Amino acid sequence: MHDSFKENANLILQLKKGNEDAFSFLVKNYNHQLCVYASSLVNNQSLAEDIVQNVYIKTWEKRKLLSENFSIKSFLYKSVYNEYIDQYRKNRSVTLLEKKYIEALDIIVEEDYSVLEKLYHLVQKEIQNLPPKCKNIFLLSKQEGLSNAEISEYLNVSTKTVEAHITKAFCLIRQRVNLNPNMNTFLFLLFDKKIIE
Repeated sequence: MHDSFKENANLILQLKKGNEDAFSFLVKNYNHQLCVYASSLVNNQSLAEDIVQNVYIKTWEKRKLLSENFSIKSFLYKSVYNEYIDQYRKNRSVTLLEKKYIEALDIIVEEDYSVLEKLYHLVQKEIQNLPPKCKNIFLLSKQEGLSNAEISEYLNVSTKTVEAHITKAFCLIRQRVNLNPNMNTFLFLLFDKKIIE
């Protein structure tokens, strides 16, 4: 029976009928990749899991509205994106930079989600391959959220040195991952949103 759930139309049909096995299959089959995707949006594992759980709850509650013509994978990814945007707008007033961020999300969400997931892992891998000092400064800035001035004081280097290493890190990541123009926004999504959090 579970093998039949691999067929998109049948999985949706069974969900619409309230088949709990179909719902369990859905969660088991997509949970990891949806959490990775949500995490790439919020950079917070616990919040990412909450977003995905909300998507599952809403999908089950509104299962009768699902169409067999939908790609369930695209539907779930789009739902995670929508849930993220809902929470994002609920918790903050939208500034110009936030609008830029949301616009960037709109571009990214139209891409193939499996490509985005691979890209996320590639970017994370290339961060680990950065030269040690460059990697350290980049992570302090983009992962820990320190300002250039704070990093400068912490490492006892000039702010120009900090800026140079961050620029170098972005350049190396872009080159190594071979980003196309739309995918450049992916780096903005992963890192530059730290400024507005």
